[in-house]
Amino acid sequence: MKITQAMVLAAGLGTRLRPITDSIPKPLVRVAGKPMIDYALDALADAGVKKAAVNVHHFAEQMEAHLRRYPRLDVMISDERDRLMNSGGGLAKGIKLLAPGPLFVMNADLFWICERAGEATNLQRLADFFDPATMDMALLCVPLERTTGHNGKKDFQLDGAGRLTRYSGGDQPLVYAGAIAMHSSLLDDAPDDAFNLNLYFDKAIERGRLYGLVLQGHWLTVGTPDALVEAEEVLSRLHAEA
Repeated sequence: MKITQAMVLAAGLGTRLRPITDSIPKPLVRVAGKPMIDYALDALADAGVKKAAVNVHHFAEQMEAHLRRYPRLDVMISDERDRLMNSGGGLAKGIKLLAPGPLFVMNADLFWICERAGEATNLQRLADFFDPATMDMALLCVPLERTTGHNGKKDFQLDGAGRLTRYSGGDQPLVYAGAIAMHSSLLDDAPDDAFNLNLYFDKAIERGRLYGLVLQGHWLTVGTPDALVEAEEVLSRLHAEA
């Protein structure tokens, strides 16, 4: 399936990354010289996305100025200055700026490196994997041992058919990698208030319609100043080995 639009969740306060985020929004914090959100935007552009909605709240003016300069996507702003909508509410509000149809959902502070040269990217693989006839959502996931900066939480486990359930034991725990393929109609019944996207994950699990695809490469998240240092060290090492 070809997916050409996306929603990027970028409105969080980044409180754990203070004092850095006392003067800059978390998505604009640089990792190895590059703003975190640009890793997500570049991944979307590389996968063939043309248009993206991005929600903003913390230092919204800085976000808007940066996004106006981003050259590879047509970016629209979903303004949450007045009220933060959490992950689910922010998504439900932001996709109203997009056309009805399939889309990617990306977190602005999670990214991956070391995709295989000459092969489909992780997002292209996710789009090809997603089947709205049988899936509510397809989530990109990563084995715990291929993460940097993660807090160790084990999110999901995968069955032989590719369905995801909440992790309850086993030798292959998976971490949600912050990327989804879905159809906008899934949120037609979404509340107007703030809510967590986990609500829809659990609904999909109950219906047997939450599926997962394992990421190729190495996944990083930067939640604290110490994690920022660790991420830059890992990036330097992995690029040197490539």
